[in-house]
Amino acid sequence: MELPLVVGVDGSESSLTAVDWAVDEAARHGLPLHLVHASLWETYEGVKPSFSTDRPAEEIMAEHIVASCVERARRRNAEVEVTGRALPEDAVSALLRSGPEAYALVTGSRGRGKVAGMLLGSVSLAVAARAVCPVIVIRGAEPNRRGAFGRIVVGVGDASGGAGAVRFAVREAEVRDCALAAVRAWRNPSQEPVDHMLIADDAARLREERASTSLDDAVREAVREHPQVDVHRRPVEGPAHRVLLKASAEADLIVVGAQRRHGHFGLQLGTVAHALLHHSECPVAIVPQAV
Repeated sequence: MELPLVVGVDGSESSLTAVDWAVDEAARHGLPLHLVHASLWETYEGVKPSFSTDRPAEEIMAEHIVASCVERARRRNAEVEVTGRALPEDAVSALLRSGPEAYALVTGSRGRGKVAGMLLGSVSLAVAARAVCPVIVIRGAEPNRRGAFGRIVVGVGDASGGAGAVRFAVREAEVRDCALAAVRAWRNPSQEPVDHMLIADDAARLREERASTSLDDAVREAVREHPQVDVHRRPVEGPAHRVLLKASAEADLIVVGAQRRHGHFGLQLGTVAHALLHHSECPVAIVPQAV
């Protein structure tokens, strides 16, 4: 049985946008869709509605949110198998617990609790930084979310953390029948001591060539397994987060890897992924890889 695409819902506009995106994604991959709403209603002492004598109002509201989102998903695509569940726990724990049995977790970029100055909701950030499966945060403009550009971007960093991201990105490009841009940032050494006494121009050329070679190595296996995918290798000079943020403006999805160290239980999210989650102009997929 195919692992489901799991979506966190809370009734906010952001989560409804995530549901719409996830329905289309599930249809592309032929996956079932499972909607999860988590609420700590068992810890509340809310007033029970007049038509109920034994159930907290928060529980009834949670079930209503799930039912509404399930109906929305089915209206969008009746061929996608959709289920939903309300859970009496905090949202981060519920989604992380779903991770080992999910193809990917999908969240909106903001929840119902909007804190001034926050560019990304705390639930989305925590899940993206700790999940054991890919996490896709739906953000950016409507053309990017609906796939208007016909392009997936994958940021290729160190080999130790990027293989899973490349495989995920290639599969996405394949099911969407779109191009894949594999991007690796490199830094111009003009302000640094040059290697091997080369002049600055030669040193820059050497670094660009190294970046290009790294790209070839990173995508070789995935390209061999999916030869029909049109892959463009792009070594680009500049800080990685700026290079990828610029690339996100004309992308339908941007994919980056995140290393997960065994025995480490805190947030595990690099600076590049962190910047994309807060500022990307398209949906962001964080793909974990154990190291």
